[in-house]
Amino acid sequence: MAARKKSSGRGASLEGEVFLALLRTADSLLRQAEGLLKTSGLSHTQYNVLRILRGAQREAGRGEKGAGESAGLPCGEIAVRMITRDPDITRLLDRLEARGLVARSRQKQDRRVVQARIAPAGMKLLGELDAPVDALHRKQLREMAKEHLQTLLKLLDEVRAASSTPFK
Repeated sequence: MAARKKSSGRGASLEGEVFLALLRTADSLLRQAEGLLKTSGLSHTQYNVLRILRGAQREAGRGEKGAGESAGLPCGEIAVRMITRDPDITRLLDRLEARGLVARSRQKQDRRVVQARIAPAGMKLLGELDAPVDALHRKQLREMAKEHLQTLLKLLDEVRAASSTPFK
């Protein structure tokens, strides 16, 4: 396990040091994931969109209507579910649609709403990436005991909950 870098000596608070450590960690993990996804021509945000749409399709498949029109999501809902915010969800979907990984259509009841759904090619690509991505995550965190991973997960949930309150 790598030693923690010493304080910058610039009077950073403990909270400031934790913030920087979280950013460094996220950057390190994300760079490795981006390297893996690049082999399939995907960015991490494109991969995230495909995962969101696959999840929507699975949710719809459990519903009474089946996986028909309800299997997609409005663009605004995709943006809300994103892990990292992308201000231009339309261009992101344009790129995925151009590759045949997603399909878009207007809702019948409100033509202003564009619904996106994962295409069969997108499902196939995600299926091919599932095992390598899972293996990468296991490799990235292999040094941590299961109990520590569970504790870390709870702590990160607390951080997100605390940071979602408005700044005053």
